[in-house]
Amino acid sequence: MPASTRSIHLRSRRAVVGMTAATCALLAAAVTAPPATAAISGEFTGTLGDGTAWRAVVPDDWNGTLLLYSHGYQPSFAGPRAPATVAPSPATEQLLLERGYALVGSTYEATGWAVPTAPGDQLESLDAAIAQIGEHPDHVLAYGTSMGGLVTGILAESAGDVIAGAMPTCGLMEGGVDLNNYQLDGSHAINELLAPDQDIQIEGYADLGAAFGTAAALTAAVDVGQTTPEGRARVALAAALFHLPGTDTGDTAAWQDSMYTLLKQTLGFVTPGRFDIETATGGSATWNVGVDYGKLFQQSEDRRRVAELYRAAGLDLKSDLALLTRTADTAADAGSVETLSATSGLTGELQMPVLTMHTTIDILAPVQVEQEYAEDVRSQGESALLRQTFVEREGHCSFTPAEIAAGIDVLEERVTSGHWGAESNSVPRLNALAASIDDSGSAFVTVPPREFLGDRDGK
Repeated sequence: MPASTRSIHLRSRRAVVGMTAATCALLAAAVTAPPATAAISGEFTGTLGDGTAWRAVVPDDWNGTLLLYSHGYQPSFAGPRAPATVAPSPATEQLLLERGYALVGSTYEATGWAVPTAPGDQLESLDAAIAQIGEHPDHVLAYGTSMGGLVTGILAESAGDVIAGAMPTCGLMEGGVDLNNYQLDGSHAINELLAPDQDIQIEGYADLGAAFGTAAALTAAVDVGQTTPEGRARVALAAALFHLPGTDTGDTAAWQDSMYTLLKQTLGFVTPGRFDIETATGGSATWNVGVDYGKLFQQSEDRRRVAELYRAAGLDLKSDLALLTRTADTAADAGSVETLSATSGLTGELQMPVLTMHTTIDILAPVQVEQEYAEDVRSQGESALLRQTFVEREGHCSFTPAEIAAGIDVLEERVTSGHWGAESNSVPRLNALAASIDDSGSAFVTVPPREFLGDRDGK
């Protein structure tokens, strides 16, 4: 990230933190639910002045810790805004309450790419909930899923005077700019290699209909490509640029077929999702001008499998990568990049202990983003504050209640004791902890994060 953008980014974070203290006295007027009169237990709800709804639940045997949950992306085109939630699932909510945690969560000011307002919405909701509960917690831990994992990462760098620890799960820890860019790389490959005679608009949508039209055109090109050996090789290249986790059975043809299936699923979701990001930032914050795709793809863990398919099809992989480099002409709107970086980029400058959790097979938040996040944290000299955990399971945010609760317990111990416990560095101990908490299952594994390809800084 350029130095000027980092400066703006850090100033925006400080503004979010300062807002909490400044607005605390005003929040009572913004809450529409009546003040609580019962003892410190029960359910509390309210609405902030900007329309953000929040909910809090306090168990009878509250242990003093309050968990602030940030929910994931809700597309602007997927219907009405969902109600405020305090956990990723009802089963997880119940388990955390049984373990004595109080829970708080909110909607955001708007659906879609809500990251610009979400950290502030969460902190204001936290203040409002504490005011209704009537007693301050011993400490607050933040956690969230998907886009909410990114929101939690932002809080970890900005809200150290309010929050004591953070657990982003399945988070978009590469930030909004790099999210845009790795997806652009995959779409660029489809457009140039599978539909060279079409001028598919892969960014800069005038409206939602244009975004859905692009998703349909890219999907159609992939379907046609899958019918020939040459096309299947190029489908695999595009899917690899999307960081898709094909099924690894040792059979290259089966792996390619799984990549094709995952690519179609991905295109239908992330392409209209890009429209929401562009709407929030006022333009297209993605680019590939100057990208050397030959150099970039040398870092891909799938390069040997893709090269095998290219050889079998009689194609030259280096030639196709050179073509992608020559035709890389997408330029970003500078103001939109600045806005997206300032509101959704992570610097790694942690203000609290952070434990991340990620499934190994996730098509929407690829596990490789954890490598990028670890580099950001290391660049700030804060690696001692970070622990990263991985779950061997397919699916976006498909964690069991036991896994979530185990992660919260590990983070809680770090906050209360001042040092990481044995479970944070031992997969067997972490699985044993999860099993002792609940019988919903656990599959923690050791996974060194592979290289994330969408980082335009070249780290």
